[in-house]
Amino acid sequence: MDSSSGISSNSSSGLQNSGSEGDLLDQRKRKRMISNRESARRSRLRKQKHLDGLMAQVAHLRKENHHMLTALNLTAHHYVGVESENTILRAQAAELTSRLHSLNEIVSFLCAGYNDGFPSEEEPVYGMDYGWNCSSQPIIMTAAASADAGFLY
Repeated sequence: MDSSSGISSNSSSGLQNSGSEGDLLDQRKRKRMISNRESARRSRLRKQKHLDGLMAQVAHLRKENHHMLTALNLTAHHYVGVESENTILRAQAAELTSRLHSLNEIVSFLCAGYNDGFPSEEEPVYGMDYGWNCSSQPIIMTAAASADAGFLY
């Protein structure tokens, strides 16, 4: 019996050893699970923080885009106004150029002394002396003068 009790004591100590090894394995397993859970929690927090940063960036970019579109629309509106004003000014310049050309022709005709069979400068038409000062310089219009003059239609 001694031998059987030795066997049983060996087997019972083997069971105790395997029980303590099992406890040790369970404890390691629990530690690993806790560590994995904590790591997963940190990973979720990093993801959430990254997502929050991206959402803030999206909001900022949308706001910036809105401001840029507003500025673009304002600039386009201003451009249309300037373009229409430019068209008006070009038409007025063309009209004034035409008028100036006509006036220069009239002055040239009057200063020519009516040499084409008309009375000369010394002979007033219908008994009137107009007193034309016929210089040889044409009438010149400047852009500043035309802008200040205003137009009546």
